[in-house]
Amino acid sequence: MMDANSKTTRRNFMKGLGCGALSATPLLGTLAHLGSVTSAAAQSMPPGNDYRALVCILLAGGNDSFNMIVPHDVAEYGDYLAARSDLALDRDALLTVSPPSVGRDFGFHPSMPEARTLFDAGRLAVVNNVGTLVEPVTLAGVESGSARLPLGLYSHADQIRQWQTSVPDDREALGWGGRMADLLADFNLGGEISMGISLSGTNDFQAGATSREFAISSNGSTGIIGFGDPDPILTLRETAVRSMIDAQYKNLLERAFAQTLSGGIRNDEIFSAAVAGAPNLDALFSAAPLSQNLRMIAQTIAVRGTLGLRRQTFFVLVGGWDHHDEVLAAQAPKLAGVSLALSEFDAALTTLGVANDVTTFTISDFGRTLTSNGRGSDHGWGGNQLVMGGAVRGGDFYGTPPPLFPGNAIDTGRGRLIPSLSTDEYCAELALWFGVTPGDLDLVLPNIGRFTTPSLSNPPVGFLLG
Repeated sequence: MMDANSKTTRRNFMKGLGCGALSATPLLGTLAHLGSVTSAAAQSMPPGNDYRALVCILLAGGNDSFNMIVPHDVAEYGDYLAARSDLALDRDALLTVSPPSVGRDFGFHPSMPEARTLFDAGRLAVVNNVGTLVEPVTLAGVESGSARLPLGLYSHADQIRQWQTSVPDDREALGWGGRMADLLADFNLGGEISMGISLSGTNDFQAGATSREFAISSNGSTGIIGFGDPDPILTLRETAVRSMIDAQYKNLLERAFAQTLSGGIRNDEIFSAAVAGAPNLDALFSAAPLSQNLRMIAQTIAVRGTLGLRRQTFFVLVGGWDHHDEVLAAQAPKLAGVSLALSEFDAALTTLGVANDVTTFTISDFGRTLTSNGRGSDHGWGGNQLVMGGAVRGGDFYGTPPPLFPGNAIDTGRGRLIPSLSTDEYCAELALWFGVTPGDLDLVLPNIGRFTTPSLSNPPVGFLLG
């Protein structure tokens, strides 16, 4: 049994790690505490074999989401047309939807028919005007210089990182997915593969104090180069490496390196063997890169029992969204790819019987300017995001659709709009659904208290079922 101070001990440990504590905390001390932290966390976990997964799709470069979701109402479309000028989409081409909470029509980009179908089926929601915020701010505060603003606002590197950490006032913060993995590790007791699986290599989202991503590709585990290759030279090298791993080392760093390499080989073998037994889902997916990445995620989810995993996060980066030029021509095929891939993924999860257990969500560096630079749009602030899954209260908009006329009450210049929802609120909704308790939410999202005090009965945004 856990003593009365165990929860406090866990909280103190997590808070003591701090946003940048991975480099400051001695490795052995961190590992020594890990067992007690995760054991304490397990005390608040629901019993049984429930499974939940979050799939994060980063649209890297800054998606022009004011052309992904466009007002269709005549008056509001007129504001949009005046603001966007040569960037505006044809009103008659928009794929119309009627979100009940808003009471007026909007349209998806014409290249997103699958997204519109998912929305109408109640499986996809739109979250309006989300962005990085240190604290709630007003236009007057921004203009006077008194508002605390995210570090490197409008910078790709800073904003991509801050969306993944949800800590826009600290460049050394850990990822909120990684912090969840640190906190909820005991959900996956018995599983050797990391809670976080990345289809795009190392990332900030899944970086925790004691948790890291397990990187794979759309073809499966990336493995150890040369291992298993029949070439005699590579076979000799593999034998030498395995002998080095099996050796006994007195030096701490040598021993740690050998253990890390051994763990990597072991994880590759475990994952590859498990996925080899996954159902073939090839017929459900197109050949596009995002579709193939989501296919591999679906296959990984299918073997969750074999891997011993009850909680998983997945990360996929889709590049090419920095449309300073030719936004109309460049964005259309990108949005078409996202729309089709989401639909394919939803169909695969339904086939596997886990559609209610997986929530897929988009993030992006920032929104774009409403006004044109004569060729495209420039770096902005707040933007719209998509959330999909059987647990999503789909067919509706969440947050406040922003006014799209220049000089409105949240326009900091050129249509760079102050977010009406913070990344903290957006991520908190996802984290609570994933299994983080309201009392532990500040361990995952240190700034959440600046925006809301969420509970399971009163989630911060409302787009997910309990």
